[in-house]
Amino acid sequence: MAGHNQFALLGQRRFLPFFIVQALGAFNDNVYRQAIIGLLFFLGVSTHERSIYAMLAPAIFILPYFLFSALAGQFAEKLEKQRLIVVTTSMEIAIMALAAVGFLTQSLPVLLVALFCTGLQSTLFGPVKYSVLPSILKPDELTGGNGLVEMGTSLSILGGMIVGGLIFALAGSQGPVVAAVAVIALAVAGNVAARLIPRLDAGAPALKINWNPLSESLAVLRMARRQKAVRNAVLGVSWFWFVGTVLTSQLPTYAEVNLGGGSTLYLFALALFSVGTGTGSLLCEKLSGRTVEIGLVPLGAFGMSAFLFDLYFARTGTVTVSGLDVAGFLHQPGSVRIVIDLLGIGLFTGFFVVPLFALIQSRTPKSEMSRVFAALNIQNSGFIVLAALAGLLTQNLLGWSVPQLLLALAIANVLVAAYIFSIVPEFLMRFLSWLMVRALYRLHPAGIERHVPDEGAALIVCNHVSFMDALILSAVIPRPVRFVMYYRIFEIPVMRWIFRTAKAIPIASPKEDAALMQRAFDAIDAALAEGELVCIFPEGALTRDGAIAPFRSGVEKILARRPVPVVPLALKGMWSSMWSRRDTRLGRMRVPRRFRARVEVAAGPPIAGAGARAAQLEDAVRGLRGDSA
Repeated sequence: MAGHNQFALLGQRRFLPFFIVQALGAFNDNVYRQAIIGLLFFLGVSTHERSIYAMLAPAIFILPYFLFSALAGQFAEKLEKQRLIVVTTSMEIAIMALAAVGFLTQSLPVLLVALFCTGLQSTLFGPVKYSVLPSILKPDELTGGNGLVEMGTSLSILGGMIVGGLIFALAGSQGPVVAAVAVIALAVAGNVAARLIPRLDAGAPALKINWNPLSESLAVLRMARRQKAVRNAVLGVSWFWFVGTVLTSQLPTYAEVNLGGGSTLYLFALALFSVGTGTGSLLCEKLSGRTVEIGLVPLGAFGMSAFLFDLYFARTGTVTVSGLDVAGFLHQPGSVRIVIDLLGIGLFTGFFVVPLFALIQSRTPKSEMSRVFAALNIQNSGFIVLAALAGLLTQNLLGWSVPQLLLALAIANVLVAAYIFSIVPEFLMRFLSWLMVRALYRLHPAGIERHVPDEGAALIVCNHVSFMDALILSAVIPRPVRFVMYYRIFEIPVMRWIFRTAKAIPIASPKEDAALMQRAFDAIDAALAEGELVCIFPEGALTRDGAIAPFRSGVEKILARRPVPVVPLALKGMWSSMWSRRDTRLGRMRVPRRFRARVEVAAGPPIAGAGARAAQLEDAVRGLRGDSA
């Protein structure tokens, strides 16, 4: 991956203005909400009244997601996206102007009306936020782009809470004026950035708007359930919001009762979780090798639970001290363990959620993507409400402490993850293949992003060196690939489950099983007809001497039925690796000279399928491989 850096996107106009808009939006929302809390203290309202606000405000903010998400998804699908972003950020200026009136007049009803309107504006922006990314990023940039967006969102939320909470503390009597100016200035800055976003075509400009929110909500929820992988990715993202809501809502009490601190220590704990989430989100691109690697999802899920379990055992009861600041807490026994646990939960949360967003974007048709994300927002809202209710019920009715609630959350996270992975084994399959490939090899792709098409059907041809070839290629190609492989390799124990889950196509020679061969050719043609990528190894068997054997005529039969573009690929460095046929004392499997062996995958320009010959494709692969075995 030399030369690739996701941070380079921040220097490009196609991404930077959008990144600034979404970060400023999240920042301003939290400045506003925390400033209202600051105003309540400034006005000296009673604890009871503040409690009423604490329960009422989240409900007011989230209500528009239930009411208007389906309509917002249709607008995001039908309208040119840059124009819609400008409209929503212009709405934010008007809403923050109303909020400014509320601050200056110190009117809580006006501020709550503006809060509802803020929720409405966020609802309209939500479907655009993630449906924009596939339009401005290449497939191999999706994971890195989503990582940057998640990092920006996490840190913006944290920064907004800190800034909003400090306005009245630092500005004193001028707090209402400072709050009014701040929210308007941030909204204007977001609108200016929105006008710098390049034009982005509508996903479905001919879409007819359904103004019935109930029927359209049901329709978009059904749309999000069509593909099993997308459906469960949506479920996974909503579960992320459930876990995050439970955890962050309990941090104030946890900081006071179990850590012996106050608001400063609460913000420190929240900062640890946010920084961990941002770091995990950014690491996804590096760990995935610039592909949509859903194998990181099981790693994230079980890592979250491991650190939640440890957080429970790190501090199961209350503390005798109180009023600790950050420095005082860090001097307490066991504090480092708690810091690591909070960072770890956030880190693995990033591993969990970023690939899910990238999966939804890569598997959903562009004409439906905004509506699928509208369905995601509806479901997210429901899970946030459930999380709030779970916290209230377990603590007020069952009398659970915060550590006990965290223990229950860790157990529930394991159960939910196991459920998702059992009904969509592709997640676990990708995790096992990712773990095997990353543990054994250092992959160096060349030309993949230039020559493998971002969408549409194509046939990939590659030399065949080892039993791991399919896993190697799937790790460097951003799109899902249907591999055609010799049926005896397909039947290898353990690997068989991986290959079957990946929808590999087993094939045999006509002498061994003519019917199986015919079924394979039919399956290949059907996959190409559906616009998928199909990879074949035209040598027909693993190399026995490290050299490329002559390509067989089967590839010509495939192209005769469906003349799609052919992308030549060459594997270099696999002959001396594990699972090749190189002679050793172990026969068919050799002990590698060292782990993390360097393997290169080189791609060449596509070749027109019409009239392409096996010898021509063989020459292309030989040229890419050069002298390397």
